[in-house]
Amino acid sequence: MSAGKLRDCCEEFCFDREKVARLKGEVAVTGGMSRLFKALADDTRVKIVYSLSREELCVCDVACILGANVATASHHLRLLRNMGLARQRKEGKFVYYSLGDKNLGTIIDSALKYLEEGKK
Repeated sequence: MSAGKLRDCCEEFCFDREKVARLKGEVAVTGGMSRLFKALADDTRVKIVYSLSREELCVCDVACILGANVATASHHLRLLRNMGLARQRKEGKFVYYSLGDKNLGTIIDSALKYLEEGKK
């Protein structure tokens, strides 16, 4: 191997039994997390979640923020609601959405901070 190249794996298989046993049990808490990240892997839904983390919005507001039609906004909002990431309430002729959990806003804020720090 040349001095400038690093291999991407160990040259010999050896592991720390204690660390592996401890972490094997701990990683179970990540169950279902990929489903959340799949929902957030769509730019439109990230914009919606970001907006909802700032305040409650009706479907028409979301459509205008996205520069999309109401049907598109409604589709994404329904998906977020079905996943438990957003809530809805009806008031007269309007349907308002908010985040299903405030921790979701924290995830978005953390991701923004991560991206910003990466630019420095």
